[in-house]
Amino acid sequence: MNMTPKEIVSYLDQYVIGQKEAKKTIALALRTRYRRMQLNDEMRQEIKPKNILMIGSTGVGKTEISRRLAKMMKVPFIKVEASKYTEVGFVGRDVESMVRDLVVNAISIVKAEQEEANKERIHNYVINRIVEKLVPPLPKGASESKQDDYQRLLEAMEKRVESGEMDEKTIEIEIEKSSLQVEFADTNLPPEMIKAQESITKLFTSINKEENKQELKVKDAKLLLRQEASSKLLDMNSINAEALRRAENGGIIFLDEIDKIALNEKSQGRNDPSKEGVQRDLLPIVEGSSVATKYGTINTDHILFIAAGAFHVSKPSDLIPELQGRFPLRVELESLTEETLYEILANTQNSLLKQYQALLGVEGMELVFEDEAVRTIAKLAHKANETAEDIGARRLHTVMEKILEDISFIADEYRGKEYVITSELIHEKLDLAVEDDDLSRYIL
Repeated sequence: MNMTPKEIVSYLDQYVIGQKEAKKTIALALRTRYRRMQLNDEMRQEIKPKNILMIGSTGVGKTEISRRLAKMMKVPFIKVEASKYTEVGFVGRDVESMVRDLVVNAISIVKAEQEEANKERIHNYVINRIVEKLVPPLPKGASESKQDDYQRLLEAMEKRVESGEMDEKTIEIEIEKSSLQVEFADTNLPPEMIKAQESITKLFTSINKEENKQELKVKDAKLLLRQEASSKLLDMNSINAEALRRAENGGIIFLDEIDKIALNEKSQGRNDPSKEGVQRDLLPIVEGSSVATKYGTINTDHILFIAAGAFHVSKPSDLIPELQGRFPLRVELESLTEETLYEILANTQNSLLKQYQALLGVEGMELVFEDEAVRTIAKLAHKANETAEDIGARRLHTVMEKILEDISFIADEYRGKEYVITSELIHEKLDLAVEDDDLSRYIL
């Protein structure tokens, strides 16, 4: 998490073109979190995160910026849509479930780290269990020379299992049922109900204690035994405690479609009380409250909330004043220009062009895009955004698929050959669709 704002923005530049102000605002918000963690306890408790409201059309990079940051910083992150929540009393998701989702995400991050740290112990456990099944045990009272031979046999078998030589051999293994149980992932249920469900599951498990015998190939047994090893070797209580701490101090909740729960003069209707109710339910979560989860209680005081919306029909001032005040940092994202769309195609890490080249490379075809062709794609995508709905960079996916549909269908005929995408080919494929308003609406 110790990255300067410049380093954060530089990282984001590889994946998101433009939107300098949004990147700068979020980079500063994350750096402030790092600075806060370096302070003494008393001061740390006083400093609250400055929540961010991102305003911009769909497809301009709002979600991408937040998701890339969370991945880079390895902090708990979830994206939720404000429109799927309902006021208490209506049927639907309650707003506290987003915090429980964040805790589940934090646990998966910490557990993955612990598995990586204990990789060798888990690996040894798995190999030993499989070798025990492949090499019959030595009878009691065996001579010392036989024990030495047996030890050499075990070591040789370990090497064969590790190298994958025995992967197709079938063995019978016993997997403890407790390690195969699925966790209840419905975070919309109250913690008390989840605990009741788990208690019933444990009760049936204790009544039916026999191990689950299965005949499996060695490669499949490795996966199942890895789960068993994780449940036996890792301390889940300490993992849960660390996950709660990380979610509290480093968690990010990306609240998308916040404009869909805003009220304006035009949106009077039967669902409006529910919209305002959702805003009022969000207030205590955003400003700081305690939420009970099955892993313990989490305080939301220091969770960073990033809200985003297009605000085409409504505007930020249509949100209730109390909620507006909880998002002091506001940043407006720019609409994508023709040049920006070209940069997205040509200069981003794992861009769409590289993805299609890799996919068709599987067939042995070398796909080449002329620079003029890339500029034509950007130009036509931008034109389609202007004439139909503006869906930002997502338009590039539609346009690219339309251009490469026929080529992809016959890719196997070009094994070992080069296929060049020219500007003329793109005009031939797309001109009619872009020029015809009705066609562009339905095709692009």
